[in-house]
Amino acid sequence: KFLGSNDMMAYLVMMAIRLQELHRVLKPTGSIYLHCDPTASHYLKLVMDAMFGHKNFRNEIIWYYRGGGVSKKRFGRRHDILYFYAKGSEWIFNPNQIRMPYSVDTLERLRYKARAFRKNRVYDTYEAHPLGKYPDDVWIMQPIMPSSRERLGYPTQKPEKLLERIMKASSNEGDIVLDPFCGCGTTIVVAERLERKWIGIDITHLAISLMEYRLKDTFGDSVSYEVKGIPTSIQDAEDLASRDRFQFQSWALSLVKAKPEPSDVADKGIDGRIYFHDDPEGRQTKEIVIQVKSGQVKRGDIATLKGDTEREKAQIGVLITLQEPTRGMKEEAVSSGFYKSPLGKQYPKIQILTIEELFNGKSIERPLEGIAAMDRTFKKAKRHKENPGEQGEMF
Repeated sequence: KFLGSNDMMAYLVMMAIRLQELHRVLKPTGSIYLHCDPTASHYLKLVMDAMFGHKNFRNEIIWYYRGGGVSKKRFGRRHDILYFYAKGSEWIFNPNQIRMPYSVDTLERLRYKARAFRKNRVYDTYEAHPLGKYPDDVWIMQPIMPSSRERLGYPTQKPEKLLERIMKASSNEGDIVLDPFCGCGTTIVVAERLERKWIGIDITHLAISLMEYRLKDTFGDSVSYEVKGIPTSIQDAEDLASRDRFQFQSWALSLVKAKPEPSDVADKGIDGRIYFHDDPEGRQTKEIVIQVKSGQVKRGDIATLKGDTEREKAQIGVLITLQEPTRGMKEEAVSSGFYKSPLGKQYPKIQILTIEELFNGKSIERPLEGIAAMDRTFKKAKRHKENPGEQGEMF
């Protein structure tokens, strides 16, 4: 009644339903961390208290960082909130796993501190802990910088150090970590590196694709997992297309590892793009433009694709279709000629791929297909080393 009907109320209803289910699946000794910005944190605290009980509230963690714009009419905004709740009276907490080095001033003070005496008793007996200072509820940690190797282009991507700190504090090797808003997969990558079991969930097929690319780039073939909820048959694909053609489009693009066009870009008939290098000196980035059709297709669709490919000055144009192409479409595609690569081989300028063909392993005919080093479509995640060393310091 206080909030009324607005965007914040809609958001809280959406979160309440999910938090109720997260409480249900959390084991008795488990804990939950909820990240939010100060805009919604006070509302979410009430929802968390209702779901988990105010007695199970453990910490309001301040994630402080530098940077960002400064307003002339308010204080600079420099923090987000992390709510830490347990499900019951017993929970995992490993403070020694996340101790941080003492500051220079603290070490100096501990070295030359004045002792408090009363008769023959010494009251100041505190000694520095060999692992560092006890963790508190203010975490000073920079977001991912735009130029960072870690940044993969996902708008809400969190630093790996933040997830590493949470997991080390509240789980042990072999425990299960669940992220129900997994985005580009930071949680599952950190969990894999720290030898936790993991489950990642997201509502978009683009996010699922990014997670798979990131796992592959980071761990190669050493990680195994199962993906549930994506189409595995023509019937599944038809069902997805009938329910949400935009998600069908995103999923179809993931089958060829293409990047969807940003939603804020004017529609020019292009649904996705692939970027690659095939000139020996690697100076020029080449492009494949892709259109996705989930309904009926006709010869005119190929003519449109040809025009769009020429306008975008792309080397290859591809039509991905759920329906079988007509004979006229195939003839129109063949008449478009070939793209001749500097490496000496030529490829059809206009190509048609059906979903069934993609299920059966067929792919775009293109230079250096399968050689990841020549693909420039998605930024590659940093390769995981077997001995990554100790936790990186916060500034």
